[in-house]
Amino acid sequence: MRRSIRSAKSGCSTLRQKRSTRCFAMGSHARTCICVAFTASPCNSGWLAWPVICFNQWPKLRFKEHRGLSSEEHQLLVSTEKNVERRAYLELLWHVGAAQIDLVNLKSEDIDWNTRTITYNRRKTGRLCVLRFGDEVAAILKRLPVSGPLFPKYSTLSSADRAGRFAERVEKLGIKKRSAEAGAPSISLHSYRYAWAERAKAAGYPERYAQEALGHQSAAIHRAYAKRARVELPPLEEYERDKTKVVALPKAA
Repeated sequence: MRRSIRSAKSGCSTLRQKRSTRCFAMGSHARTCICVAFTASPCNSGWLAWPVICFNQWPKLRFKEHRGLSSEEHQLLVSTEKNVERRAYLELLWHVGAAQIDLVNLKSEDIDWNTRTITYNRRKTGRLCVLRFGDEVAAILKRLPVSGPLFPKYSTLSSADRAGRFAERVEKLGIKKRSAEAGAPSISLHSYRYAWAERAKAAGYPERYAQEALGHQSAAIHRAYAKRARVELPPLEEYERDKTKVVALPKAA
């Protein structure tokens, strides 16, 4: 009799433990759903406000499509821009590939004409960036102020304001409509970063240099930026004839 009472008490204790168990996703285990067998449905018992969906039942993440603007789109934007400061800003975005917040806050002191470099700390990561520039960028920089901010008026706007004004121009010039007709995403100021990555890949620019220029700490992220690039591969015989491009490997003994 005592044994049966003890068993009954033990069974009740086990049942209470089962009923008090919950299905939680907490901390580093946010993606893990631990399902425990219940004697009754938690939802029917009023324990949970809604059903628990396990990770393998979550809908797949869908990221917004991005693309780099074409050379023709860039030329259209520049040629129709009447404001000298904004035109120079777009031209530098095309050549340098810097983040818009970093470029718009550049100062004349960040430019070293002796070494022809632009040096600044990235706003997002705080890392130092040193970019060398060529003749085309030099010609643009010479049109900008020789002291203080390079973009004194444009830098006073917020990133949202600059993006909004750019979107209005894109729509006014018909770029957004033509992109929709072609089944492609429209462009934004950030599209200049994608365009730079695509151009670098198409030109055969070393990936580690391109990744450092854009400030991408992950090679996977950088390749996502450059995935739309069209690369035309030169004939192998040309590379074999051009000894300056071929690194001779030591022959096996």
